[in-house]
Amino acid sequence: MVQRKTLKSLLAALPVLFAMVCLLISPAKYGKAISEGISLWAVCVLPATFPFLFLTALFSRLSLYEGLSRKLSPLFSKIFKVSGAGGCTAILSALSGYPVGARAVLDLHENGRLDENERFRLACLASTSGPMFLVGAVGSGMFHSPAVGWAMLLCHLAAVWGVCFVMGLFARPAKAPPVPQMRSGNALSDSLYNAVISILCVGGAIALFYAFSEMLLSVLPPMPPFCEGMVRGLMEMTAGCKVFSASPSPLSAAACCFLTTFGGACVLVQQTAFLSRAGVKPLPFLAVKFIQGAVAGGLCFLTMLWVM
Repeated sequence: MVQRKTLKSLLAALPVLFAMVCLLISPAKYGKAISEGISLWAVCVLPATFPFLFLTALFSRLSLYEGLSRKLSPLFSKIFKVSGAGGCTAILSALSGYPVGARAVLDLHENGRLDENERFRLACLASTSGPMFLVGAVGSGMFHSPAVGWAMLLCHLAAVWGVCFVMGLFARPAKAPPVPQMRSGNALSDSLYNAVISILCVGGAIALFYAFSEMLLSVLPPMPPFCEGMVRGLMEMTAGCKVFSASPSPLSAAACCFLTTFGGACVLVQQTAFLSRAGVKPLPFLAVKFIQGAVAGGLCFLTMLWVM
C-alpha cells in the first residue's frame, strides 16, 4: 500500500517536473507561449465571459431568479430531473458558454438552492459552450461559415442535453428547492468580486495549458495535422479547433465539435475548480463529458455531410 501511494505520488509529480524542466531549458519559447495564451484569453474569452460571470452571480441572488425557477421547475423536472433553478442555470450556460455554468452551479450550491440529488446531473447539463464561441469564433472566424458554426452548436447542445435526458431516466426527480439562505453582504460588490476572481482563474488556466500543449508537442515525434490538432485540442480546445479549421471537412468539423463538447484539459480544470467546491466528483464528470463529446462528434459528422 505504501509503495502504491509512492508510485502514484511520483506519477503525479512527473508532469510538474517535466513542465519545470521545459521552462528552465527554454524560458523565452514558453514565455512567448504563455503570452499568446494570455492574448487569446484577453481578446476572445474575457469580453465574452466576464460580463456573464458577473451577471449570473448577481442574478442567482435576485428574487426574480426564484420566481423564474418556480415557473421552469415542472418542465425541467420532467425532462432532466432537475429543479427550476437548475433549468435557469442550464439556459444561462447555453447562452454564455464555459465556465459560466459551473460557476452558477457553485453559486446555487452556496445559496442553498440545489437539491443534493440533482447536483451532478445539473453540472453535466450546465456544461456547454456558447454561440459566441462556436458560431462566432469557430464557425465564422475559423471555418469562414456561420452555417457550420450553427450546425456545430445544435449538435453540441443536442449531445449534452440528450445524454443528460438519458441520465434523468434513471434518476429520482429533484426535490423542491429549499428556502434560500439569506447571505450577508452587498450582492453587487460580492458578485463583482467573485466574477473578477473567476475570470482571472480562467485566464491563468488558458495561458498555462496553451504553453503545456507546446511542451508536449516538443517531445513528441512529428505527426499528421489531424493528430496534432487532437493533441493541442485535448489540452486547450481553441488551439485544436484552429488546427482543424485549416483543412475544412466533415471530419475536421466533427473533431472540433468533439473537442468543444469534451472541453479539453483547460476547460475541464476551469469547471472542476468550481464544481469540486459544490461537491461534484471530477472522474464521473469527466466520463460524462467524454460521452457527450463522442455523441456530439458523431452527430456533427453526419450533419456536415449535408452542410459542407
